[in-house]
Amino acid sequence: MKTVGIVSLAGAINDDRDKIESAKKYFESKGLNVKLSKNIYDTNRYLAGDDEVKISELEHFFADPEIDIIINTRGGYGSIRLINRIDYEIIKNNPKSFIGFSDITALLLMIYKRTGIVTYHGPMAISDFADIAPFTEEFFNKAINNEKLEFAGTTIYQRGRAEGIIWGGNLATVVSLCGQDFLPDEDFIFFTEDLNEPVYKIDRMFQQLINIHKFRGKCKGIVLGDFLDVDNPKWLEGFFKDLASNTNIPVIGGFKITHGQEKITIPIGKNCVLHDNKLVIG
Repeated sequence: MKTVGIVSLAGAINDDRDKIESAKKYFESKGLNVKLSKNIYDTNRYLAGDDEVKISELEHFFADPEIDIIINTRGGYGSIRLINRIDYEIIKNNPKSFIGFSDITALLLMIYKRTGIVTYHGPMAISDFADIAPFTEEFFNKAINNEKLEFAGTTIYQRGRAEGIIWGGNLATVVSLCGQDFLPDEDFIFFTEDLNEPVYKIDRMFQQLINIHKFRGKCKGIVLGDFLDVDNPKWLEGFFKDLASNTNIPVIGGFKITHGQEKITIPIGKNCVLHDNKLVIG
């Protein structure tokens, strides 16, 4: 019987204990065992407890031979505090599925960079598995079972064809890694989304990435998810059109990469093809 480990590495759970129990019951209803990290309900200001305990629990979950899948409780903030203190050799020697989104993007990208292990930009315990949408469940299962994934966007800002690995995540969190050795060495298709960011900040964050020589050289296409609660949707559309024109690579929007309930799961590091509005992974 497979075991799911649920770990708290970013923001504190606060009033969402009932959702952790609901997520636990969901996995148990699927015939899975569940282990909760020791710090899962800890609180240290806005964080899920002490950083050293979080790192210890993450390493322990990877080293635990009984755990097959590691799912994060929530995002918020905190992952970037851990990235340079993790023993990545433990992770590399004990590969398993590691899943999350939002702030967890920092861990997804650094684990992939430092170990080469595919990580999963996908649902988390509190936001999703406590009451999972069928759409989200379907694509989560396909992704972790290593099935071929095909998605269609709704808006073509720049038509074309590109190949590489699929790589990215929450835009603000990706940008927070600048200064680290975090970019992939392979050609990549960059996927991204965000929440509660004004258009000028979205513009600024893209410029920060595009100004990196390696990013410009390796990024062969851009896949846009939701930018929820943006201040000016018309400005955002104008910015995406400018982005497509200025980068001269395929830029496609309208994918269900999102903080919303219906989301796709993306295996970071897998080969993919972007052709017109279609994204095929695997």
